[in-house]
Order: sequence, then C-alpha cells, then structure tokens
Amino acid sequence: MSEQLLLEMIERMSVAATLAFVLSQTNIFRRLINRRNTCQDALLLTVFFGLVGISGTYAGIPINDAIANSRVVGVMAAGLIGGRCMGISAGIIAGGHRYLLGGFTAFSCALANICEGLLAGMIHKHYPGRPIPGWLALAAGVFGEIMQMGIILLTAHPYYLAVELVSAIALPMIVANSLGLAVFMLIIKTTTDAQEKIGAEQSHKALHIANKTLPYLRYGLNAESAHETVHIILAAAGYDAVAITDTERVLAFTGAESSHHAPPTNTSLTAVTRQVLATGQMQLAQNKSGIGCAHIGCHLASAIIVPLKCADRVIGALKLYYTHKSSIGQSDVVFATGLAHLFSTQLELTEIDHQAKRAAKAKLKALHAQINPHFLFNTLNTITSLVRTKPDLARDLLIKLSAIFRYTLHKTGQNITLDEELAQVRAYLSIEQARHGEKLVIIEAIETGLGHYRIPSLTIQPLVENAIKHGLQPKPAGGSITLKATDCENAIEISIIDDGVGMDLATHNPLEHPSGESIGLINVHERLHGQYGSSYGLTLTSQINHGTTITLRFPKRLTDEVDDCA
Repeated sequence: MSEQLLLEMIERMSVAATLAFVLSQTNIFRRLINRRNTCQDALLLTVFFGLVGISGTYAGIPINDAIANSRVVGVMAAGLIGGRCMGISAGIIAGGHRYLLGGFTAFSCALANICEGLLAGMIHKHYPGRPIPGWLALAAGVFGEIMQMGIILLTAHPYYLAVELVSAIALPMIVANSLGLAVFMLIIKTTTDAQEKIGAEQSHKALHIANKTLPYLRYGLNAESAHETVHIILAAAGYDAVAITDTERVLAFTGAESSHHAPPTNTSLTAVTRQVLATGQMQLAQNKSGIGCAHIGCHLASAIIVPLKCADRVIGALKLYYTHKSSIGQSDVVFATGLAHLFSTQLELTEIDHQAKRAAKAKLKALHAQINPHFLFNTLNTITSLVRTKPDLARDLLIKLSAIFRYTLHKTGQNITLDEELAQVRAYLSIEQARHGEKLVIIEAIETGLGHYRIPSLTIQPLVENAIKHGLQPKPAGGSITLKATDCENAIEISIIDDGVGMDLATHNPLEHPSGESIGLINVHERLHGQYGSSYGLTLTSQINHGTTITLRFPKRLTDEVDDCA
C-alpha cells in the first residue's frame, strides 16, 4: 500500500510543478524576488500559495477518513519564498480549507499547515535576498512532514486511528512531498536564473550601446544625435527598425520601411507614440494596427515604445520594431527599458552639464563686470587730476580710455590673445605713467611665440593696477613694474613684479583672506579657477620693503574656452 501510495503521490506532483512554472513567469513573483513587491502583491501571492495548498488537498488520496495530500508544498513554498507572514497566512488558507472538509484529522492537519508555514518562514529569514538551496528545501519538506505526523499523533482522536493513518501515509508523504517541495523551489530558481541571465545579457548589450552613443547624446536629443543613435542600436541589437522621437516629431528612423517612415518623408507621431509621450509609460504593439502605420504594404508588425525622460519630464521616445507580429518578448522589454533608462540618464547628465556651464559663464561675466567700474573709477581719478594742469594730456588719456573700454566691452566674457591683452595693459600703463611720470618705470620681458595663445580678457591689467596702487604709490620715490611672460611647456606664466613696499603674507594674504582692497586680485584668481580649474590661478610672494611678485598661470589654449560653455 505504501509503495503504491508513494507512486500515486509522485505522479500528482506534476500539478505543483506546473504551478511553480506559472508562478515564476509572473511580474508579481519577479517583484517579490527583487524585494520590490507591494502589499497588494504580497496578498495576491499569499492567496496563490494558499490555493496551491488547496489544490494539493483535492489532488490527495483518501485513506481511512483522511487524505494523503501534497498541501504542504504550497504552504512551505510560501514561507520559503515570502517569509513567515506569507507562510503562516498560506497555512491558514490551506489548513482552514482542510478543517472545513471535516474528518478526525481536520484540526490536526490545519494546525500542522500553520506550523509548517511558520517553519518555512523561519528558514527564509536566514536567506534574505538569496534563493533557498534545493537540499535545504528537501530537508525542510522532510522535517515539516515529520512534524505533521507528530501533530496528528498528538491531537487526532481516536488515537488508534491516528496511529494507523500515520503508519500508512508517513513514508509516502514524507518522501513525495519533500521531493515535491524541492522540485517546486528548483523550478522557480532555474527559471529565475534563466531570466536573470537574459537580463544580464540584455543589460550588457544596452551598456555597450549606451557607451557607443555617449559621444553623440552628450550634445542633447536632436536630429543629429538621434540619427547616429538609431544606427548604432540597429547594428548592435538585431531589430528590424529603430526610431527616436522628441515630443513633436520623429527625429530619426532606420531599418525596414525607412522609405516612408524616416524623416523628412515622415515626421508625424503615431497614436501609440503620443500615448507613451502623454503617460510616460511603455507601450507594446503586437500587430500592424497597434503600430498605427497607414502606409499600404508596410511590413512593420510589432513594436515596443519606451519613453525617454529628463528629470521625470518626458522628452521623447525610443521605438524598436520587428517585421513579425507578436515578436516582442520579455527580453525585449528588459532591453528596451534598460536602454531607455541609460539614454535618459545620459540626457539628464548632459542637461545638468549644460546648466553648470551656463552658470559658470554667467559667474565669469559677473566677475568680469566687477573689474570694469573698478578700473574706470581709478582711471577717471587719474584723468581728473590732469584736467586743469594738463588738459591736452587729459584729452589724450580720455581717448585711450575710451578705446580700451570699447575693446573690453566687445570682448566681455571671452578670451583674447595674449598680444591683445598686453596691448590693453600698455594702454593702461600709458595712463598711469602720465600721472606718475618718472616715478613709474615699466620693464617688459616677454618671451617670443606666446602672443597667439588666449587668455581671459582683462586679466593682467587688474594685477598691474594692484601693483601700482598698493606697491608703488605708498613709496615716495616710486619704483618699477616688471612684466614677464614665460613658456612653461603646457602652460604660460605671467609675472607682475614690483619693487614697492611689499607686505607680510604671514599676517595677511589677500588670496586667502580677501578684503575690499584686493578685489582685482580675487577677481582674476576666481576667474582663472572657474575657467581652467584649481591647478591654475594666482600665486603671491612678497617681502616688506622689497616688493611683491604676482604670478598668474593659465594653460596654452588656441580657442576661446568661454564660448564653449554656451
């Protein structure tokens, strides 16, 4: 009897195996495995496992007013997969159903199911985020069924019937149900592993494509970047056609049926694409009517359309086509959503980068604007002092000042050549020499071949002004300003050297502790930092009564880097 019962129970395990496979294909189960399930998901899965337990009851074999059943498979699977709460709840559902069927083991079986669910949930607790090994599922099934037999012996009455029943069903149920539980868990694990492998392969492919499209999408979503991107996807992903849209039109299309789908022949959006743009949700079209192409003879038969987003704002759509209907599968969904997410991230980072560059340019312009009124104020003071005593010279200086400002205002926020910057400095020094006369001596030591490299406009002049005002003016006899330019391989160093009163940098370093008197110094330092990075800027050396040297360092560049921020 035991051997025949064992064979019959093993044959009926096919029901549990089938249900395990069905469960492994559901999105709810995937969310459970990835720990992203909602309360509703947990409730539905609990009911599912409870029904698996009930099906084990109906697939059971009546013996001595009892049932040799496989109810434990659904109950313990719930606990092993979902934890104690799900295991106990499934046990209540399956055990409660068994209790309502009656019989002298009704209460014993119901209690055993709840205990088995609790046992499985306790095992699950020690494997968070990991699948339960097959050997452990087998051992859990053996222990759970032994526990059930013990509960029947302890609680079922009359006792002699309980003993007869356990003698008849113990071995078949322990063997069959433990094997059934192990098979149930093995099928789920195998299917999950296969799905994860597909997901990993699709993710690798999506990352490869995203890496190749990065140089194009870094300029944003436009016709040019979309054109390059769809060709890369078509070559790497094996679809029959690929398209990218913005919120108003098709930007690029390549592959099958390009003759009537690709711009500029066709730029209009289909109804399903508009739905994706409006809802921000992926859509599947499994047949031609779902695609919405009105062209007679179009061979595009199925498609997946996923939104492209930037900071939760839908900015376009990615469309992947097959020429066979119902060809979109789970792997396509994984690939398309992963690729769209990567593209969206790239586009969002591009937007952030553009905003940062625009902010940096605005800051540079604001810092640049600080210099102009400062320079104007000091120069007008110089000219004012000459208006009565030397009106012709004052007029000449006003002409030079206006020429400087016309040039400066025209180049605000841009880079100019070192030759152009030095021309401005010389014009400024001519104004200062007119004021100070022989008390101001100018010396130049400019290496040849540096004049064509670019430097932010109005960079050297504020430093020269600072040297005159704070270094030489407090010195009654005046002094000299040496302007030196040196080639330092990948960089250029400009030094403004004065032999003025100097300063004690240990007490106060204007680059470290700015004050209102060091506006020109700080301005230039911050502008160089903002444009070129922390490796460039100003350095300061000084000795009291021996003078000060201000050195500015900037990279060799032949183009206007500020404009690149636009």
